[in-house]
Amino acid sequence: MRIVLMGTGEFALPAFRAVLGSAHQVVGVVTQPDKVGRGHHQHVNVVKALGESAGVRVLQPERVNRAEVLEELRGFGADVFLVASYGQILKPELLSIPRLGAFNLHGSLLPKYRGAAPVQYAIREGERTTGVTIFQIEPALDSGPMVGKVETEIGEEETAGELMLRLGELCVPLTLEVLDQLECGSARFEVQDPAGVVLAPKIPREAGQLDFRQSVWRIDCQLRALQPWPKCSAVLLRAGQPPLRCLLLLGKRWRGEEVAGVGEEVLAGAVRVIGGRPVVRCGDGWLELLRVQPEGRKVMDGRSFVNGTAGLAGAMFGDAAQIS
Repeated sequence: MRIVLMGTGEFALPAFRAVLGSAHQVVGVVTQPDKVGRGHHQHVNVVKALGESAGVRVLQPERVNRAEVLEELRGFGADVFLVASYGQILKPELLSIPRLGAFNLHGSLLPKYRGAAPVQYAIREGERTTGVTIFQIEPALDSGPMVGKVETEIGEEETAGELMLRLGELCVPLTLEVLDQLECGSARFEVQDPAGVVLAPKIPREAGQLDFRQSVWRIDCQLRALQPWPKCSAVLLRAGQPPLRCLLLLGKRWRGEEVAGVGEEVLAGAVRVIGGRPVVRCGDGWLELLRVQPEGRKVMDGRSFVNGTAGLAGAMFGDAAQIS
């Protein structure tokens, strides 16, 4: 078949590479425009680089639904548009272009976690399993009929970034299988059950503010869900020292014998140093800080944080609102 690939992020790469190496013909790649960061540094668009290295024509429209872009897309004569982490809404006129339709690789087991952040929500909500679904795109958000799924367990210490990359690899056999089924007309389309719909909208930056009154399990899920973005943060309050905003990047729940002797009658957010390791009191237990980045400093492990932070023992973690 003639296929157009549409995507932007790392999640799309494994499946796109596999399709480029398959018997199908990739006739075009569509990705987001290049972004320029601080200091006019241009971020590498990995999907663009993949398409160019394969000698495939690459389009980077600001608005993919404009009439002139639709005309270019029609010129590819595509049987299928394969979409993964593209980042723009595809309108009905665009979806009608490929002969067999446009199909999306989505990082959840639909209909659960429709939206922009399915991986983050699955970890934040403490799910034990997740997966990838391929579905035919319809105008309504992630609502089209499903043509393939693969399920996987979520690791106890797995972050959203790590899980996203692993789900990208899981897309490979599923994608090739579904494309072959579409080609020979054997694909089975399953309508999503509206009763099972859970939304996973884009994560706002403020979602990373920690409230240590929550359970240690809930805080651990939040830390992992928001890594690598927007990351979790709290303000360290110390006697005789100015407030210090810290990114808390990785933690570990303490259980059983680790907790013995730490003491329970302290406020949520209280910091203790046990065996050279920083631990924070949560609503129902203790969390060891494994990776921390104090404002203006590099990322460090817990022991380095203890050694390099004056007044840490007996300090308290609050939230960003406590900085005036």
